[in-house]
Amino acid sequence: MFERIKAILIKEFKQVLRDPRMRITIFLAPLIQVLVFGFAATTDVNNIPTAIYDLDNTRQSRDVIRAFTSSGYFDAKYYIYDDRRQRELIDQSNVNVVIRFNRGFAEDVQGKGKAQVQLILDGTDSNTAAIILGYSNTIMSRYSYKLMAQRAMITLKRVDIFPQIGLRDRAWFNGNLESRYFYIPGVIALVVTIMTLVLTSMSIVREKEIGTMEQLIVSPIKPYELILGKLAPFAVMALIDVVLVTIIGVALFHVPIRGSLLLLLGASMIYLMTSLGVGLFISTLCSTQQEAMMSVFLFFFPANLLSGFMFPIFNMPQFVQYLTYLNPLRYYLVILRGIFLKGNGIDILWPPILVLFVMGVAILWLSSLRFRKTIG
Repeated sequence: MFERIKAILIKEFKQVLRDPRMRITIFLAPLIQVLVFGFAATTDVNNIPTAIYDLDNTRQSRDVIRAFTSSGYFDAKYYIYDDRRQRELIDQSNVNVVIRFNRGFAEDVQGKGKAQVQLILDGTDSNTAAIILGYSNTIMSRYSYKLMAQRAMITLKRVDIFPQIGLRDRAWFNGNLESRYFYIPGVIALVVTIMTLVLTSMSIVREKEIGTMEQLIVSPIKPYELILGKLAPFAVMALIDVVLVTIIGVALFHVPIRGSLLLLLGASMIYLMTSLGVGLFISTLCSTQQEAMMSVFLFFFPANLLSGFMFPIFNMPQFVQYLTYLNPLRYYLVILRGIFLKGNGIDILWPPILVLFVMGVAILWLSSLRFRKTIG
């Protein structure tokens, strides 16, 4: 038995690694992905392109402008003086926000009226617009309190009549709230998923296309030996990619890995049971590599969207949240982030690991039945 499995293993490794383009796809593409996500994919909003539209042009308006620009979030790229220019900058996406001061702003600040500062936001990206609005409200609240304290000191010689409640926050596990710490562990899940799905499904379908599947069927090898020989090389390559992406994330982007590396590899092996099983199942449904590729993406994109990698699950409709419990990628992401950021051990992560194990066994079993029926 082991000799037959060994022969299939050697054949698969040679088949996959003899093509230079395939070697690049397997080992270089994951590194490119982690570099792209590490440098480009971030939800941190800084240096927001800003236009200043100051019709008042007084010391008070300049103080507010200085409060915005000195915060580190707003970058005043344009100073404009008419509505047409304001519309152009927004329409051409040159700025995300226009800070506008109408005439009489300083008089309202000094008088009894309520001074108004207008923000014109580019709402095309609603998430960025909401973050900008949150920054702006915080800056204006601090500025308003500063004005009230100054006026109280001048008129009443005391500032304690304006009590202030301070919020002292502390973020566990990611003190600086770096978004790349959130994304890079997820890249491991994406790389493992897409690589195993594509390689597994297309490898078996390729055997059908070139006519070698019939040769394997009439050979003394048994179906389970063929399945094991087909899947094992891709599992090994996926684990190598896990190690490579982890090294890049920790060494280049300083993503902390507070948990056990052995637990990371063990959980990845359990997750591979599901992704390899899905790839095997897809291969039994398709006759050509084009069909296999399309089927892989039909599975991968919904699984990605429902995993919590890009969008928080709690923000989804209730019935969609229930669907996410059928998605193995969801549990793998919980495990990865628990190991990397929280330092969780098996005592905390055993529920998602157990769910992945049950899913993996079930999917592999169903796929194997389908595969044996297909080759039979």
